[in-house]
Amino acid sequence: MTTSGDGQPLIPQPPATVTALRQAVAQITPAALPAFTRELDLAADESRQASDLAPLQRFIAQWAVHVHIQRQPYLAKEFRRWEDAAETGDAAQGRRAASAIGQILDDAHAALGLAPR
Repeated sequence: MTTSGDGQPLIPQPPATVTALRQAVAQITPAALPAFTRELDLAADESRQASDLAPLQRFIAQWAVHVHIQRQPYLAKEFRRWEDAAETGDAAQGRRAASAIGQILDDAHAALGLAPR
């Protein structure tokens, strides 16, 4: 991931479209592109089968949140730190990590004007 030395976001938050989010993911977390593509395919298939846009809307919201977090180096680092703590800590540490991760995700949803997860 490219870093910003002044604590500013690496890129502006892109519009919540598949194309804009794909470009943002390619720029700030290119290793996540295979997951992006795989999840997009699944969401598109689910939407077609159910004749419902909800799976695509969830996909876009999920990746908009991903970009929101990852475009901010400090926040991305904090998020990874809590993910690591959740995997390696004891039960109490796991609960603290889950709570912190939940707060970061809730804050991202709020910042993007999305419904809580």
